[in-house]
Amino acid sequence: MTLARRFASTVTAFGALALAAIVLTPLAGSTPISLRRAFDWSVPFADNPDAQIFFIARLPRTLAGAWVGGCLAAAGVVFQGLLRNPLATPFTLGVSAGAALGAMLAITFNWSLAAAGVSAVTIAAFAGSIAAVAIVYALAQARHRGLSTSVLLLAGVTLNAFLSALILFVQYFADFADTYRTLRWLMGDLDVSSYTPLLASLPLGLLAFAAFAWLARPLNLLSLGPDSAESRGLNVAVAQRAAFVSASLATGAAVSVGGPIGFVGIIIPHLVRLLVGPDHRLVLPASALFGAAFLVGCDLLARTLLSPVELPVGIITALIGGPFFLWLLIRHR
Repeated sequence: MTLARRFASTVTAFGALALAAIVLTPLAGSTPISLRRAFDWSVPFADNPDAQIFFIARLPRTLAGAWVGGCLAAAGVVFQGLLRNPLATPFTLGVSAGAALGAMLAITFNWSLAAAGVSAVTIAAFAGSIAAVAIVYALAQARHRGLSTSVLLLAGVTLNAFLSALILFVQYFADFADTYRTLRWLMGDLDVSSYTPLLASLPLGLLAFAAFAWLARPLNLLSLGPDSAESRGLNVAVAQRAAFVSASLATGAAVSVGGPIGFVGIIIPHLVRLLVGPDHRLVLPASALFGAAFLVGCDLLARTLLSPVELPVGIITALIGGPFFLWLLIRHR
């Protein structure tokens, strides 16, 4: 089968899965609703509880899950290809720690700054993730032509540890209510009740996905090693910078909406590779679509498993991802 036909069949199959999850998931919950009644425009919106539940309570949350899951899964593919490390995740290089510190500062000190309806927590989380990315990028650029993957890993691990210490320091000054709120945010939560956070993160996320479309072939070459990739005509420095910046932007956009939801960026890329093979031209779009469907499904479990109590979706992904991660370690050993 040619690459074009494999690409079409792969995108069609995973796209249908993602679309089915987005359409059907809002119908499930503690209060059953009808999709037909939700789209019955003959009834005023104020008098249509099905439409209110669908469009206000559930659809924004479902779209947030699809957006965050797609961003994290695609970023995981790119980071694994960039670092040539199958265990790399979108949070390996300190992005989540920077976002967590920003969000915790906003919550603890009650920052009231907001822009275009976007909360201060979302703005601070995204700013923190970008600051962490800038620090790691500057360190990796210091004495190397292009990016050094070993320096990236060392800088990311060190920055994670340092920012985690700052998070504990800030948490020490928080009261009980703020501590509970930050803890829930750190678990990863898709309790989104409007479309504003999604629209705010959309521009940089789309920019990242545009870069991902170009990166598919360069990532195939980078997997052979920098020297082999350069001998085949690839500008390794440009490809590495594009991969690092775009994957970091996608991760920052995802974390600003749903918090640091773990394991999505490592589970999905490996499952997709088992299904479609290692070619990044197939793995990248398939991972984005499968990641969207996966996180929407996990959020459905979080909403319904202990209904009417709602769990943070990060707990569900951890319960699924933990055993998978252990299996992956055993398999690679």
